[in-house]
Amino acid sequence: MKKSNLLLCCLLAAGCRETAPKDTVKTEDAAKTTVPADQTPPAEKVPMYRTAVSGEPVAEYKQKTENPLNDWYFSVKLYETSKTFQYLMKLKYEEMEGEDTLFLPNVGTPPKPVIQKGEDKLSCIVGFMDNHDQFREYKKVYVKNDQLKVTSLKHYSVVTYTK
Repeated sequence: MKKSNLLLCCLLAAGCRETAPKDTVKTEDAAKTTVPADQTPPAEKVPMYRTAVSGEPVAEYKQKTENPLNDWYFSVKLYETSKTFQYLMKLKYEEMEGEDTLFLPNVGTPPKPVIQKGEDKLSCIVGFMDNHDQFREYKKVYVKNDQLKVTSLKHYSVVTYTK
């Protein structure tokens, strides 16, 4: 029994050794990451903070409700924040208002938030265009039983591999 425990410890210790590929350069940042000598990781190409924040919505969806007495709307507007990959979602249904935060993944290009029409009249899909210009759905905003609701449809993460 003692011999098998000793063997297991030796194997674990040998497997924990870190090796770096030959064509890499060690960076001296806090994360101590290894970066190929000829390229910067795509996620580091886009700054984490904006230099200027627009006060206008970057994306908007608006649909008139069927209330015959009032001029009411279902609407979703996305606004920039100081953080590049974070947006403020302002939601409205008739006289109800709400807010949510949209966190987009850093795919190595500036974020492009998009709002598309949903399957119901009072619904829309909030998402983004990825680095291949394909729409990626993220959240659904909709009205159910005269209540404004937000549901996450998918979750995204970005992984960078080095050769």
